Amino acid sequence: MAESFAFEIAGKVLEKLGSAAYERISLAWGVREEFEKLKLTLAAIRAVVLDAEQQQARTQEFSLWLQRFKDACYDVDYLIDEFEIEALRRQVLEQGSTGSKVRHFFSGSNPLAFRFRMSYKIKKANEMLNEIAANKAKFHLTEKHETNVIHRERETYSFVKTSSVIGRDEAKQHLQNFLMNPTDGEDILVLPIVGIRGIGKTTLAQLVFNEESVKSHFELRIWVCVTEDFDIKQLMIKIIKSATGRECKDMNKEELHKVLQDCLNTKRIFVVLDDVWNEDKKKWIELKDLLCGGAQGSRIIVTTRIRNVATITGTTPLYDLEHLSYDNCLSLFLKLAFKEGEEKQHDNLVRIGEGIVQKCKGVALAVKTLGSLLCSTRVQHDWELVRDSELWKLKQEENDILPALKLSYDHLPWYLKQCFAFCSVFPKDFEFNHLYLISLWMENGFLQSPYENEEPEDIGNRYIQELLSRSFFQQVEEDIFAPILKMHDLVHDLALSVAQNEVNSCNHYSTGNVRHLWFDLSKQDASRLPNNLGCLQSLFLSNEEGKADNESLIAEIISRSKHLRVLDLSECSLEQLPNNISYLKQLRYLNLAYNGNIKRLPNSICNLQSLQTLDFFGCRGIEELPKDIRYLISLRELIVTTKQTRLQENGISCLTCLRRLIFSECENLEKLFEDIQNLTSLRELNIRQCHNLVSLPQGLKYLPKLESLEISDCEKLDLTMEELELEREEGGSLRNLWIGGVPKLESLPQWILLGSIRTLQDLNIRNLKNLSTLPTWFQHLTSLQSLEISNCPRLSSLPEGMQRLTALKGLEIRGCPKLNKRCIKETGEDCPKIAHVPDFHCDDWETTTDEE
Repeated sequence: MAESFAFEIAGKVLEKLGSAAYERISLAWGVREEFEKLKLTLAAIRAVVLDAEQQQARTQEFSLWLQRFKDACYDVDYLIDEFEIEALRRQVLEQGSTGSKVRHFFSGSNPLAFRFRMSYKIKKANEMLNEIAANKAKFHLTEKHETNVIHRERETYSFVKTSSVIGRDEAKQHLQNFLMNPTDGEDILVLPIVGIRGIGKTTLAQLVFNEESVKSHFELRIWVCVTEDFDIKQLMIKIIKSATGRECKDMNKEELHKVLQDCLNTKRIFVVLDDVWNEDKKKWIELKDLLCGGAQGSRIIVTTRIRNVATITGTTPLYDLEHLSYDNCLSLFLKLAFKEGEEKQHDNLVRIGEGIVQKCKGVALAVKTLGSLLCSTRVQHDWELVRDSELWKLKQEENDILPALKLSYDHLPWYLKQCFAFCSVFPKDFEFNHLYLISLWMENGFLQSPYENEEPEDIGNRYIQELLSRSFFQQVEEDIFAPILKMHDLVHDLALSVAQNEVNSCNHYSTGNVRHLWFDLSKQDASRLPNNLGCLQSLFLSNEEGKADNESLIAEIISRSKHLRVLDLSECSLEQLPNNISYLKQLRYLNLAYNGNIKRLPNSICNLQSLQTLDFFGCRGIEELPKDIRYLISLRELIVTTKQTRLQENGISCLTCLRRLIFSECENLEKLFEDIQNLTSLRELNIRQCHNLVSLPQGLKYLPKLESLEISDCEKLDLTMEELELEREEGGSLRNLWIGGVPKLESLPQWILLGSIRTLQDLNIRNLKNLSTLPTWFQHLTSLQSLEISNCPRLSSLPEGMQRLTALKGLEIRGCPKLNKRCIKETGEDCPKIAHVPDFHCDDWETTTDEE
C-alpha cells in the first residue's frame, strides 16, 4: 500500500475536513481555525507528493519523507475519528437523556475536557505537518496531478470459469485415461502433475475433477489444497471436511484416523492434493497409508512445482505440464480481451495483443490477467502501454510472470489497489467469504463511491466483481448468500510486494509502521510481534492448535493498539474477553466467532459506538447478550449465538442501522423480539439451527428493505401466521429466499414473500419432509431466475402456470422421487411446464437445452 497511497490518503483526509459535517463540528467545538490550518498545509504538501513518489527510487531520503507524510495523514485521520466518536456518544446521551443510568454509562464524557484535549492534538498535528512542509523545499519538487491509464468503469463481467480453458485437451485426456482405465497391482495409484507456477496445474486438475464421467466413476471425490508444512493432522482434517463437510478440529490424530477410515470404507475414491511441496518421504508414506482405505481403482493426482516431490509421490510417470502454445495463448487472450467475434473489428489491437502474448511466455495466468485487463478499453494507446512497458525488462527468475501481473495491478484505480494490497494480510490459500472481505474493507475506510447515498456493501460488491474480472481473485465456491474467494499464490506474492511494510502476513516481518497484521498464536512466539503496534488498524490473531491462556497477551496487545479498527479473535480459545476492549474507541469490526468457552460479553463493549460489525457466531457458551446492546448505534452487521430462551425488547430492535442480522445455533431460543419491524434498514436476515424456535414475529412482514431471507434447520418452527385481510402482494424488496429444515411446513405460506411476489429472483427449498404441494401463487413469481428444490420427498408435482415464469433460467430438483418421475424428459407429466427452462438438472437425468 506504500506506492501512491500517500497522495490518496491525504486526499481522503482533505475531503473529510472540507465536508459540511466537519464544518459544523469545527464550529461547534471552536476549532475551525486550527482545522483550516491543517487543510492548507495538507493541500500544499499533497500537491508535490506524486512527483516525490516518482523519484523515491533515487534516494532513501524521498522515501523517508513520504513515509513521514503518510504517517501524519493517518494521525490526522485518527484525530478526525475522535470527533466522530464523540458525536456518536452525544447522540446516545441525547436519546437517553432522561435516564441517569445512561449518563452514568458515559460518565467519562466531559465536554470541556474533550475540547481542551482535542485543541492540543490539533496543535501538535499542525506542528508536525509544518515541519514536513519545511523539509519538502530542499527536494525541489513540482506539482503534479493524478493520471490513470484505463481508469473507466466497466460493464459487469462474469467470472471466467474453468470451462473457458483453452489448449489442454491432450492433458485432460491423459488424466482421464489415468483415472478411468482399470489396472492391476496397487490399490491406489498416484499421478504427479509438474509445472511452473501459473502454468495451469490447478485448473487442469479442476477440469478433470468436475468432469461428469469422473463424477459417476468414483464414489467419493476429495479436493485438498496442501500447505507447505505438510502437517498430517491438518491434512486429515481437510480430507474429512472435503469428503463429508464435517469439522473435526478438536479431535486428536487417533480419533481423526477412525473418522477417516469410516469415511473411505472401501469406496473407490479420487483425491486431488493440490500444490504439494513436501520432500520428506516418510511424511508422504504416512499420508498415503491413511488414504489406502479406499477400494481398488482409487486414484490420487498430485500437483507440484518440484520434480523431487513428483519422484517421491508418483506411482506412474509424472505428467510434465508444458507452456501453452503461442496459438493457444493467443486464443485465450482474444477470448478474454474481446466479446465473441469482436476482435474482427479491431485488427490493430489484435496485432498489439500478439506482441503482448509473446511476452507472456506461454503462462496461462499471465495471459488471463492481461486479457482481462484490456477487455475494458479499445484505445490503441492503452494496449501499446502494456506491450511496451519497461516492466517486462525487470530482472526476474526464469518463467517469472510477476511483471505481467504488476502491469495489470498498475492499471487498477487507486481505491482497488488499496483493497487488493490489504488482502495480502491473509495467508496463502486463505479462502474468504466475500461479505467478510467487504466488511473489512468498509471498516478500514477503503470503500468510496462517486454516487451519493450508495450503500458500502454495494460498493464492496462492485470492487469484488472488478477484481474477479481481472483475475486477481478466483471464485472457489458459488453460494447465493456468500461466494467464497481466494487468491492465486502468485497474485498473493504481488499483493504482498505492493503492500510493502504496511502489512505483516504469516512469516513475513518488516520494520516500519505496520497497519495490518496477521499473527498465529499457536505457531509464533509473542516476542515476534512488531514492536510498534501504535499504528495498527487491523489485527487478525489465529490460534489453529487451540492453545489457551491468551487473554493476558490479547489484553496487552489491545493496550498497545489504540487505533485498531478491525480486531479478529475468532477461534482463539478465549474464556473471556479482556476488559480493556472498551478502550478501543475507533474499533469498527470485532470477530469473536468460535470461542465456545466465553460465557458472557462485558457490558462495557457497548461503549464502542463506532462498532459496525459484531460477530460471535459459534460462541455456544454465551448465556445472554450485553444488557446495553441498544447503545451500539452504528452496528450494520450482527451475528448472534446465545443460550437465551428469549431476547430482550428494546435491545437489538433499537439498532436501526443494521443491514445484516444472523441468529445461528441459538439452541434454546424460543422467540425473537416482537419489535423487529423497527429494523428499517435491514437487508439480510438469517435464522439457522435455532431448534427450539416456535414462531417468528409478526413485524417480519413489515421490513421495507429486506432483500435476503434464510430460515433453515428450525425443527419446532411453525410458519403459519395470521394473514392480513388484504395480503400485501407488492411493495416488498425480497430477492433471495432460502427455506429448509422446517418439518412442520406442509405448504409455503404467501406471507413469507413479504410482498415480494414480483421481485423474488432466487428461491431455494430444501429438506422439507412434509411439504406436499407448491402453491398456485407460484405462477406469479415472474422475476424468478433460479429455483432449487431438494430433499422434499412428499412433493409430487409442480404447480400449474410454471410456463409463465419466463425469467426462470435454472431449475434443479434433487431428492424428490415423486417429483422426479413427473419431470422425466419427454414422458414426464410436468415436463411441458418446464420445457422453456434452459438449464434443468434432475436426479435421474440431466440436460441443457438452448434458448430459442
